[in-house]
Amino acid sequence: MEWLSALLLGIIQGLTEFLPVSSSGHLELAKVFLGDTVPQEGLLLTIVLHTATALSTVYVFRKDIGAILKGLLEFKKNESWTFALFIVISMIPAAGVGLFLEDQIAQLFEGNLVLVGTALLLTALLLRIADRKGLEGRPLSSKNAALIGMAQAIAILPGISRSGATIATAVLLGIKREKAARFSFLMVIPLILGSMLKRILDMDSAPVEVAFLPLTIGFVAAFITGIVACRWMIALVKRSQLSYFALYCLLVGLLALGYELFI
Repeated sequence: MEWLSALLLGIIQGLTEFLPVSSSGHLELAKVFLGDTVPQEGLLLTIVLHTATALSTVYVFRKDIGAILKGLLEFKKNESWTFALFIVISMIPAAGVGLFLEDQIAQLFEGNLVLVGTALLLTALLLRIADRKGLEGRPLSSKNAALIGMAQAIAILPGISRSGATIATAVLLGIKREKAARFSFLMVIPLILGSMLKRILDMDSAPVEVAFLPLTIGFVAAFITGIVACRWMIALVKRSQLSYFALYCLLVGLLALGYELFI
């Protein structure tokens, strides 16, 4: 694995993990146009990059996470405790889908640009509808957390943006945009770490030559771009500028469909 490839993949992962354009959808597109990496090395790189973006989320929301952990350790039913409970509720649908259907979904969508392109078009539509939503201010509730969690579970489909689906669902439920973005990014941290643990356990035990320099470069690139993208996304959501990403997903989705159907 060359260091330049790792750098580019790290930047792409850091950006697409937080921007509502579907990182998994872009990965499937990259597989078609660029070809797969060596499976074991590619899986190791995936684990490293996803860990980097999870840590970038922890860095951006370190104060929020500290407040949540403090509330939990004090065993008091305060705002932090309630917020943590909502995160747990939101995790249940995606955790179930990830444990029992992730492999089947990956096989179904692998190299299938029609499905990926269609999912990107659905993401574009959802972002456009959410961006036009004017009413907001409802509190986060257990019911809303469950609905947002269902959106996150659906976003396991490559082409459906996780951040786009969860933020758009929260906004459509009337939750304040900044709080919707905050909840969307915090709720994914346990799932990313859990998914990475599952991938590590599923890895082939056969020895593989590890190129530490490219992996380190990819990690640093994903971590830094993840911080930038996470903060940028929060600012864009507050200013109701999701339509730009809706247009991007529309164009990429149409290109994917056109390539598969006519080329």
